[in-house]
Amino acid sequence: MAPELVIFDCDGVLVDSEALSVSALLAMIQLAGGSVSDDLAYEHFLGKSTKSVREILCREFGLDIADSRLAEMQVDLMRRFREELKPMPGVREMLPRLDLPCCVASSGTLDRIRHALDVTGLLGLLEPHLFSASMVAQGKPEPDLFLYAAASMHVEPRHCLVIEDSPAGIAAAQAAGMAVFAFTGGSHAGNPALQVRLASMQPDSIFANMLQLPDLIAGLGARVRAS
Repeated sequence: MAPELVIFDCDGVLVDSEALSVSALLAMIQLAGGSVSDDLAYEHFLGKSTKSVREILCREFGLDIADSRLAEMQVDLMRRFREELKPMPGVREMLPRLDLPCCVASSGTLDRIRHALDVTGLLGLLEPHLFSASMVAQGKPEPDLFLYAAASMHVEPRHCLVIEDSPAGIAAAQAAGMAVFAFTGGSHAGNPALQVRLASMQPDSIFANMLQLPDLIAGLGARVRAS
């Protein structure tokens, strides 16, 4: 069947925030006495919740991040969002063209999701259907968040389409039994290693122009009917 619900990730899909987020994270890591390269940051942390990032820093990099450091990073990131964050090109024009219910399911906190959408002028197009990893036991790459969003929207997982930019998000959508499109139009998506990882996960489509999404969704429905 054609999708009955489109579930959007926020960071790197609706708003061009991944580079800002990684920059804030690396600044916090440096203040905590650690050092992580840009490439490793994108490999290990893209699409992950703050809780998961903290666990990975401890387990794989030997960094125990204090609550105060995380709070300072969030303040820094919100400032960067206010000053620099932009909506993904084409999103404002595309959303009204979607003839389907949609929602947001992001690894960020609900306050961060709302802030990002508000400063980019997208909040009114998407609220109140906003879902955060803080609402579930396990964040991406586990399927909990997408399953929670689908249940809250009263749509079966097999009738959902997820739009994601990270390997963790694609893995979560696939584990939830949902179709998934990989979006590669963000300023961070030129990373060759990231492109290879996304392609290797065999999403249902890979696209870089948000204005193409309505036609891609129509094409997905046609492929499903033909099969």
